[in-house]
Amino acid sequence: MLLEVRGLKKHFPVGSGLLGPSGLVKAVDGVSFGVEEGKTYALVGESGCGKTTVAKLILLLERPTAGEVLYRGTSVAGLSGSALGFFRREVQAVFQDPFSSLNPRLRVRSIIAEPIRANENIGRAELDRRIEEALDIVGLPKGAGALFPHEFSGGQRQRIAIARALAMRPKAMVLDEPTSALDVSIRAQILNLLSDIQDEFGVAYLIIAHDLALVEHFSHDTGVMYLGAMVEQGPTETVFGNPQHPYTEALLASAPRPDPDHRPTPDVILGEIGSALNPPSGCRFHPRCPHAFGPCAGTDPAPVDTGPGAWARCHLLTENAMEKAE
Repeated sequence: MLLEVRGLKKHFPVGSGLLGPSGLVKAVDGVSFGVEEGKTYALVGESGCGKTTVAKLILLLERPTAGEVLYRGTSVAGLSGSALGFFRREVQAVFQDPFSSLNPRLRVRSIIAEPIRANENIGRAELDRRIEEALDIVGLPKGAGALFPHEFSGGQRQRIAIARALAMRPKAMVLDEPTSALDVSIRAQILNLLSDIQDEFGVAYLIIAHDLALVEHFSHDTGVMYLGAMVEQGPTETVFGNPQHPYTEALLASAPRPDPDHRPTPDVILGEIGSALNPPSGCRFHPRCPHAFGPCAGTDPAPVDTGPGAWARCHLLTENAMEKAE
């Protein structure tokens, strides 16, 4: 496994008093998954479920409260010096907003050169070659390096952000909503570009997205988060084709489909997403679940295998398995 997350937790203290914080926001609470070399893993879920916090923990922009992130089997928490530099070179990020993720005062050449200079000691000729190579990979002309970000469209800016990441020759990239700020036609171009890069260079992707059509088309494996916890994960075709958790079913049913004959009949999901400051006991989804019954409010469900490489956390699955056994 190239990149692995084990029991990852991030709790943010809130409020203050004589005895310390008055509470903890459990933004991420026991998340585990793995990203294989050359594959794409997608994290989906409602806004505020903890997806971006997971990305920040992987990128070492936040430190975990518990759990660990492993890269090639080694925990990244204790990395320092050259080992930390190696990890930062191998795992790059492309952020959501191409309009704010690029320094408006720097020319494109300097934007791409900045991380190379910070991590490697190379000559001017080699630096120029790496910049031109990165621009060529993302389909931008050499002359683009002399321009400023404001001289490009949104899609072109996202290509620049991808070029900046690729210039480090990474083995993995964390993509946080990489197409959400772009027009539909431009999204397709960026996704095709990312797919071509993966095919040619074997880069692994961790993609965070709300666009379920994008996830279904682009990812190999999918994890579904709800209120800081993972409720279902597995191969994308399994999760999308036969969802086992009521929340996953509702999430997929809410996505529009370009089929005039499609008539989704999802169960009614009541109420609002709960508070990460005080998550519901038992299954976190039970206050909104139309299938909730006795154990749901008191016991956190254990993962139940739902297919090759797939599992879901739901008491209904355990109940059904017990009935079949009888």
